[in-house]
Amino acid sequence: MNTSHRALGMGLAVLTMAALTSCGSDSEPATGGSVTLTFLVDNSQATMDTAKALADAFMQANPTIKVETESRPGGTEGDNIVKTRLATGEMADVFWYNSGSLLQALNPAQTMVDLTGDPVLANVQKDYLPVVTQGGKVYGVPAGTAMGGGILYNRKVYDELALKVPMTWAEFMANNERIKAAGRTPVISTFKDTWTSQLLVLGDHFNVQAAVPAFASDYTANKAKFATTPAALAGFQHLADIHAKGYVNKGFGSATNEQGMKMLVAGEGVHYPMLSAQLPPLVATTPAAATDIGFFAIPGDDPATNGATIWEPPGIYLAKTGEHQEEAKKFLAFIASPPAADAVNKVVQPAGPYRIDGAKLPDDAIQVAKDLQAYIDKNATAPALEFVSPIKGPALEQITSAVGSGLTTPAEGAAQYDKDVEKQAKQLGLPGW
Repeated sequence: MNTSHRALGMGLAVLTMAALTSCGSDSEPATGGSVTLTFLVDNSQATMDTAKALADAFMQANPTIKVETESRPGGTEGDNIVKTRLATGEMADVFWYNSGSLLQALNPAQTMVDLTGDPVLANVQKDYLPVVTQGGKVYGVPAGTAMGGGILYNRKVYDELALKVPMTWAEFMANNERIKAAGRTPVISTFKDTWTSQLLVLGDHFNVQAAVPAFASDYTANKAKFATTPAALAGFQHLADIHAKGYVNKGFGSATNEQGMKMLVAGEGVHYPMLSAQLPPLVATTPAAATDIGFFAIPGDDPATNGATIWEPPGIYLAKTGEHQEEAKKFLAFIASPPAADAVNKVVQPAGPYRIDGAKLPDDAIQVAKDLQAYIDKNATAPALEFVSPIKGPALEQITSAVGSGLTTPAEGAAQYDKDVEKQAKQLGLPGW
C-alpha cells in the first residue's frame, strides 16, 4: 500500500539520501570485455540485503558483468528521484520500484524497456504480470516476495488462552474480549507512525472484493464510494469498534511501529494489524519471532469467503537509456529465477511467497510466510486496492488515525476519504471525474 510500497513503505525506509554504494562482491570481474551495470534500489535494509544477494550470486555466475548498486530514499522523496532520473535520462540500467498503480506515473512506454514476450519473463507467475503492465505492455519482474496485510498475532498467547484463528469479525472480537479479560492488550495500535493506522481499511480489500466484485472498477470510474458501500465502509467501522471497546493499548497515539512489534513479540499485545514484511527484520535480534508470531487475514462476515489481502512484490525494470541492454536483460532473467530466490533465502527471511515458478520458501521460513502461503495455495487471496485501482488519496493515514482514535466517526472518515481521492483522480484524467 500506494501504500505499502509508498505510504506503508514510508514506515520501512529511512528518508535520507544514501551515497553511491556497491552491494556486490569485493572481487572485480575479469577485465577482458567486462561490463558494469548500475542497479538503483530503495534504502530499506531488507531491499539492500536482497539487492546484494542478487548481485553477488549473478556476478559469481557471470564474472564479466559487474553490478553496482545505488541506494535512494523511500517514500515520496524516493518517488521524486526515480521520476526525475527517468525524465532526464539519468536512470540506472536496472531499477527497483513499485508495481501496481504507481507504475503509471513513470510513463513506462517512454522510459522503460518493453519486456512483453521476452524470455526474461519465462518463470514469472502469470497472475503477477498485470501489476507490472501498462497499456498492454509488460515492463518488470518481481522483486522479492508478496506480503500479506492482515493481523499478526502471538501464537503462544493463543495457545495459552485456547483461542482459535477467527474466521469472522464476530469471532475476532470475541477473542479480543477474552484477551482483555486475561489482562493483555487485544489490539496493538501505533498511531505515532500514522501509516500503520491504515491496515484495517486497506487489508480488508479481500472482503470488499468478495462482497462487491466490481468495487475496484466502479471506484476508479467514480461510480462507487467507501461511504456508500457497506463492505468498504466496514474497515473504518472496525477501527472505531476496536477503540470503543477499549481493546487498544494505552498511549497508542504516541506509540511507534517498532514499539508495537516489540509488544507483539513479548505477548504484551496479542494482535497487530500489520504487514507480514515487518517480521523478517526482527528475526535476527529476536529469533522467537520466527515461530511465535503468525498471520491471519482480516476476517469478514462469512467464513465461507475468508481470505487474505496481499501486496504484490515491487518490480525490477530496465531503463530505456541503459547502455548495456543485453547484459541488463541477463541480470533480469536471473532475478526472475529459482536460483535467485535461493540466493536471497540465505540472507533475507522471506515475508511471503515468491511470484517465480519453481521458487520455494525455505524449510525454516518464518511462520507468517507459511501462513500466507496457505492462503495462496487455496486460492484465497486478492490484491490490495492499490494494485487494481490507480486511486489512493494522500490523507488516508490521517483519516484512519482519527477514526481509530475515536475523534471521527466511521461514516465521516469514509466520506472524507472519498473527497480526498478526487484531486488525484482528476490529475490522472480518469473518466467520470
